[in-house]
Amino acid sequence: MANKTFAILTDIHGNLSALKVALSQIEKHKDVDQIICLGDNFALGPAPIEVLHLLKGIDNCVFLKGNHDRYIIEKIWEHEAPTIEGMSPDDPVSQGIVQHVQWTYDQLGEEGINFIRQMRISHRVKVDSTLVEFCHAWYERDDQPPSLAEAITWRNHVKVRYPDVKFFIFVHGHIHLYRKEANGNLEILCQGSTGLPFDNNRNGAIGYLTVGNEYRWEVERFDYDSDATINLLEKLKPPFYRNLQNTLRYAEIRNEF
Repeated sequence: MANKTFAILTDIHGNLSALKVALSQIEKHKDVDQIICLGDNFALGPAPIEVLHLLKGIDNCVFLKGNHDRYIIEKIWEHEAPTIEGMSPDDPVSQGIVQHVQWTYDQLGEEGINFIRQMRISHRVKVDSTLVEFCHAWYERDDQPPSLAEAITWRNHVKVRYPDVKFFIFVHGHIHLYRKEANGNLEILCQGSTGLPFDNNRNGAIGYLTVGNEYRWEVERFDYDSDATINLLEKLKPPFYRNLQNTLRYAEIRNEF
């Protein structure tokens, strides 16, 4: 069986500058068979509609839905006492994010909403004796990836359906941090974030996963003009923009008001 290589984008968060460089880097890898976009594409950034148009132009890409993508199509701001990831609805951080999600919805319009509605929750690929599951966080919930124990339970369950599979890989985004955990023939992978990293490194991240005759996991950190994104936030002043500027500057969550 020949190898199959996936290029993985995740958590772009409306960062057009980062996405442009990420796609140009992927183009340099001639062995990429498919691009996987793990979600959280538009909210918490200054350029949702521009990111939408760029993503729609990608050939051979699987788009998965993140929790922030879900917030947009659910119109979370219309909920009674809306909250984000379990935060108090009175928390100014939660309120700021909800307001930014509404702003993103208005920017995207019907074109963007229809695009999000077509996204999948998860994507499963079997290559020879390797099975790969791609999710934003998990197919059971989109705002918390599986623990190692939960992933082991998932592997044992899936093994019943695919008795010929010898190696199981679970790839997720959401946490904006690098993750690589293993248990026997199971690996859990996350490259970090393409557009909004939380690991004190302002560079964006692309994951490259090769399965088949060989197994290879590589993470490319790429430099881009993050100041351009910070300056665009300053120009547009969407809700929550100062927090987002500081998060981009320091590559960690900065929720100062």
